[in-house]
Amino acid sequence: MINLVLFGKPGAGKGTQAEFLKTQYNLKHISTGDVFRYNISQGTDLGNLAKSYMDKGDLVPDQVTIDMLQAEVEKNPEASGFIFDGFPRTTAQAQALDAFLQTKSMQINACVALEADEDELTKRLLERGKISGRSDDQDESKIRNRFQEYNDKTAPLKDFYQGQNKFYAVDGIGEIAEVTNRIATVIDNL
Repeated sequence: MINLVLFGKPGAGKGTQAEFLKTQYNLKHISTGDVFRYNISQGTDLGNLAKSYMDKGDLVPDQVTIDMLQAEVEKNPEASGFIFDGFPRTTAQAQALDAFLQTKSMQINACVALEADEDELTKRLLERGKISGRSDDQDESKIRNRFQEYNDKTAPLKDFYQGQNKFYAVDGIGEIAEVTNRIATVIDNL
C-alpha cells in the first residue's frame, strides 16, 4: 500500500498530478477541495462551516478538515492506497492523520512537494477562477492571502516530514507529463 501526501501552494498542480498518479499507481485520490465542494454543494453542516472560511481566503480549521477526510478514507476500505491532496495543511493535521492511519494499520509513505513561483501560481489561479467560478480564485488579494496562510501554517510540514525522512521536493513548473515523471521517479524509489 502506498499513501502519499501531495503538498504545495494553491495552484501548484496537486489535483492535476493526482489524476495521473491515481491511475498509474491504482490509488484513491482524496482532494480536500473536492471533499469541501461536495459538502458545500450538499449543504452539510461541515460544508457550510468550511465555506465561511474559504470565502474569506482562509484555511478551514483542523477539526473540520480532519472529520471530512476520515470519512473519505473510511468509505474506501478496499483502496490500494491514498493520495491526500491538500491535506494535511498543518503539523497538527499531519499528526492527526498519522494517528488515524495507524488505527487502520497504514502510514504515509511520502510527502511530495510541488514547488513553484508565487507569481506563476497567481496567474494560474486567476485563469482557473475564470473557468471554475471559484470566488477564492478570482481575487488576487485573496490568492496572496492564501499563499501567506500557506507560508505561515503549511510550510512547517516540510520539517515534520523531513524528520520522518518522507519529504521530497519536486519542481512543479513545466509540462504536465514532465512533472508527473518527476513525481513517479520519487514514488518508484520508495
